[in-house]
Amino acid sequence: MPQHHPDTRVCPDCNGFASVAVTTGARHRDGSRVTLRIDCRACKGAGIVLVRRPILASVGR
Repeated sequence: MPQHHPDTRVCPDCNGFASVAVTTGARHRDGSRVTLRIDCRACKGAGIVLVRRPILASVGR
């Protein structure tokens, strides 16, 4: 698990794991698996929050 500096704002959607490899189940001719690299939509693969999103709170009735 990666160690984060206390001042770094880790992406809350991916928790710092910004890219994953997903196998499709198919194989290449050499026998290796076909994989897709998927990046987090919120941080665009950076793993940290670049711009803070506003927090919305419902107040009242």
